[in-house]
Amino acid sequence: MPYSTHPNPLLERSQWRSLNGTWRFSYDDDGACRWPSEVHFDREIEVPYPPESVRSGIHDTGFHKTVWYARTVTLEPFERAGSLMLHFEAIDYIASVWVNGQLLARHEGGHVGFVVDVTEQAQESDTLDIVVRAEDDPFDLAKPRGKQDWQLEPHSIWYPRTTGIWQTVWLESVPDTRISRLQWDSRMDRWEIIVEAGIEGEPRSDLSLRVRLSMEGQIVTDDRYSIVGNEVSRRISLPDPGIDDFRNELLWSPNHPTLIDATVELLAGNDVIDVVKSYCAIRSVDVQGNRFLLNGRPYYLKLVLDQGYWPDSLMTATDEELRRDVELIRQLGFNGARKHQKIESKRWLYWCDVLGVLVWEEMPSPYRFTTKAVERLTAEWTCIIERDRSHPCIVAWVPFNESWGVPDIPTNAAHRDYVRALYHLTKTIDPTRPVIGNDGWEHVATDMVTVHDYADDPAVILRRYGTLESTRVSLEQQRPGDRVITVPGFEMVDQPVLLTEFGGIAFFPGGELGWGYSQSEDENDFLDDYTDLLAAVHGCNGLSGFCYTQLTDTFQEKNGLLYEDRTPKADMLAVAKATQGPRTAREMTIDPAMNPFGYSLRWRKRSGQTRQDEVAMPGTD
Repeated sequence: MPYSTHPNPLLERSQWRSLNGTWRFSYDDDGACRWPSEVHFDREIEVPYPPESVRSGIHDTGFHKTVWYARTVTLEPFERAGSLMLHFEAIDYIASVWVNGQLLARHEGGHVGFVVDVTEQAQESDTLDIVVRAEDDPFDLAKPRGKQDWQLEPHSIWYPRTTGIWQTVWLESVPDTRISRLQWDSRMDRWEIIVEAGIEGEPRSDLSLRVRLSMEGQIVTDDRYSIVGNEVSRRISLPDPGIDDFRNELLWSPNHPTLIDATVELLAGNDVIDVVKSYCAIRSVDVQGNRFLLNGRPYYLKLVLDQGYWPDSLMTATDEELRRDVELIRQLGFNGARKHQKIESKRWLYWCDVLGVLVWEEMPSPYRFTTKAVERLTAEWTCIIERDRSHPCIVAWVPFNESWGVPDIPTNAAHRDYVRALYHLTKTIDPTRPVIGNDGWEHVATDMVTVHDYADDPAVILRRYGTLESTRVSLEQQRPGDRVITVPGFEMVDQPVLLTEFGGIAFFPGGELGWGYSQSEDENDFLDDYTDLLAAVHGCNGLSGFCYTQLTDTFQEKNGLLYEDRTPKADMLAVAKATQGPRTAREMTIDPAMNPFGYSLRWRKRSGQTRQDEVAMPGTD
C-alpha cells in the first residue's frame, strides 16, 4: 500500500493540514480564568508536546491543574468551501474549545480524540482564532491516568505527567454530506471483508457507496451499495485463493502483513461527492483449548512490554520514532507488543499493521474505585474500542491491569462485577478478539490466564511452568504481588496460560540511579541472563506465550532491552535469537522474502522507505 502520512490512515482524505507547531500558552493554576478574554498568554509551546517535556520548549514538571492554548490560523480558499473539521487526537484531560470567540466543544477523556465542526466560523471569517482550555488535576486518582505520577518526581513504576494537548491537531476539509465513520472486519472462514460506513449530512434518497479493494495495484472487488438512512453494512466476498501457500500470502500475520487497499466513494446519483482512502486485512484470532490461534492455527505469542515514553517528549513521539519502535520490536525477535497503560497514537497502530506487529491494547488505569471512576473508564474504553477495532494488528483487549482501580477483587463483589462487566461489554462491542479481564492476577473473567512473575532464576520458571501439570499447580499456589492468580468462583477451562510480565533485567552504567527486578553486571552478563531466562520460558510447555519486561529503559526503570534513546544494550541479533527460541523453525515458512527473524522485505517496500532489493537485514548497517 502507498505510504500514508495522514493522522488517521483508516479514514484518509487529501485535503487536510497539520496544526502542530508553535501555539501561545499560559498556566492557570487556580483555574480562575473561565473565558479566553481573561487569559494572559505569556509564553509559547510546541504542540503536540506536553508542557512537562523538553521538546515543548517549556519543560515544567510541576503541578499545574489548568493550561490554556491559543493559535490564529489563516484559512486556505479550499478550507472555506464545504465543511471544515478541527481534529484533536488527544487532550489530557477535560478540554474546552473556543473558535472565534464561541465555545464549540467540551470533551472529557485524555486518551481518545474528538472533532469540532468549525464550518460556520470558517465561512464568516478568513481566520480561525482557536483557544483550548485543558483541565488536568494532577492529584485526581479516579480518572484513567496510566503511568502518570501523582507525586512531584517520578517514583517506583510511575513517570512524569502529561498535561493538555499531547497528540496531533489538524484541520480537514470535508464535503457537507460525507463518510463520517468507517469500520472493517473480516471472516477468514468465508473469505469475506465486512465494511460498515456511517454517513453524515443532509439526508438524500440517491446516495450509494462504492467500495474498491485492491492488492499490489490489482483490483480485487469493485462493488456499489445503496444507502438507506445514514449507514451501510455489507459483506464483500473475495475469491478463495485455494491451497495453503496462496492463502498464507493473503492472510495478515507478522510474517506476512498483507494489507488490502481500499478506496471508498460516496455518490449522489452518479456524482462522487466524497472519497476516502483506507485499508483492511483478512485474519482471525481466537482461543481454542490452551492455545492462542492466529488465522486458525496455534500461534506462540512473543510479546514485549512497551511503555511508549521518550526521554525528551514523554508520551508524545514523531511518526519516525513510532515507526522505529515498531521496527525495533521486530528486530529484537518479538512478534508483538503489549502497549502498557497507554492508548498510543493511531500512527503507531498503522505501523504495526504495515510492519506486522501483534498488539495487546490496554486501558490506562485509575487508582481508585468510585462511581465517577467507573463512569469515566467505561465511557473512554468503549470509545477506544470503536476507534481502533478496524486495525488488524490488535489481537487482544485488556481493560484492567493488576487490579489497579479494583484493589479488593477477592473480597468486594462490586469490584469483581465491574471486571466481569467490562469483560462482557468489550466482547459485546467486539466479539472477534480475546479479552483479558484483569491482566496479571486475580482473574474473574478472561479468555486467557495471564501471570506476572519476576522470578529471576530460570530453574524456578521451568519448575513452575515447565509442564501443564506444574502450571496448574502454580496457578493454584503462586502469589505474585501477594495476589492469587485466579479468584474462587472463576473456573479455568483449558484457557491458554501466558507469562505476560517477567524478566525486567536491569543493566545500566555505574553511577546512574535506577532499578530493575534483577541486575546484570555488564553487557555480556546481561545477554547471558536474558538468553538463559528466555531459554527457560521457551522450554515451558505449560505456556502459550510471553511478554518480556521491557522494550526500553523508562526513566528510573533501567530494565529495558534498549536504552531510553533506543540504542541496544547488547548485540541485537543475539537478543533476537534468544527471543525467537527453538519454536521459530516450526512456526515460520521461510522464503526468499524473509530473513531468519521473520522480517519481511516487502514491509519497507509497502511503507515507501526503499525498494525491496535495497533492504538490509535487521541488525545490519
